[in-house]
Amino acid sequence: MRKYIVKVNGSVYEVEVEELSAGDAAIASANAPAQQTAPAQPKEEPKPAEQAPVQQAAPVAAGAKTITAPMPGSIISVSVKPGDSFRSGQVLLVLEAMKMENEIMAPHDGKVISVNVNAGSSVNSGDVLISYE
Repeated sequence: MRKYIVKVNGSVYEVEVEELSAGDAAIASANAPAQQTAPAQPKEEPKPAEQAPVQQAAPVAAGAKTITAPMPGSIISVSVKPGDSFRSGQVLLVLEAMKMENEIMAPHDGKVISVNVNAGSSVNSGDVLISYE
């Protein structure tokens, strides 16, 4: 075992990593079950009755900047609408991920072109949430 100190987002962790020799690695891969890949089937999630319909993702205009989801989760609230101006650091929406509410803030001043999510929407990492100029 080798010990390492790893720093992630400002938090320091001590981890232990087991070293495998070349023979051990070959045995481990030979004993691993064969993985079959099947096309992912989209799952239909039940929608609560009070949930607003999800807006279709608007195409991003040429020259527009975007704010994307940093992680998968659910949108709790949206604080802006198309046409609104915002300031750097202003909370634009709240994303719940892993039982924590994450405020998605404006990276700099701008004006909202489109909001591609509603409260209650599920998003994946990298999905466009807001486009702005």
